[in-house]
Amino acid sequence: MSTFTRLASLAAVSVAAASAIAGATSASASTFNTVGLAPGQTACVQQYAAYQARADGTATAAGAKFKVLRSGTVINSTPSRANQYAAEFRSVWGNFPGPGYYSLCATNTGTTNTIVTLQVRTDGEI
Repeated sequence: MSTFTRLASLAAVSVAAASAIAGATSASASTFNTVGLAPGQTACVQQYAAYQARADGTATAAGAKFKVLRSGTVINSTPSRANQYAAEFRSVWGNFPGPGYYSLCATNTGTTNTIVTLQVRTDGEI
């Protein structure tokens, strides 16, 4: 196993352990993942939102292309690769498209490996 893969796996296990210790349930815990992406690879996280959602992402190296989907339809995306990304959709702001499953995806459209961290928080988590 490469150092790149080990670091990404260790980060994901650490987050899962911290969530378990905090007593969070799958219905109330934010979705979080750190993963290494080779060129052309995509990673996503998803969570249900009833009235608000926030998506945050970071990428190392030359970045990644980020997009937010609501129940499979793209509702926001970066025009090109970025190292940081955030999008927030709230009923009180009038920009929440409606209840559904919100996904944050990152695609490595570059030519070198990158490590991405993806997080979706919804409803009472924001």
